[in-house]
Amino acid sequence: MPKKEMLQKNIEEFSRLQDYMIDCEKTSKAYLKMKRRYIELKVILTALGIISQN
Repeated sequence: MPKKEMLQKNIEEFSRLQDYMIDCEKTSKAYLKMKRRYIELKVILTALGIISQN
């Protein structure tokens, strides 16, 4: 997969996931699963220089 396509896919998923997490109870199983994926995506995007480490 080309880097540009990979970046776009991960950014879109990251954004979509943030929207879903806002609508969930923070103690729900769904939220905890989404948070785990959120962290994975954040690591990927940080490593690619898209998101700062703050």
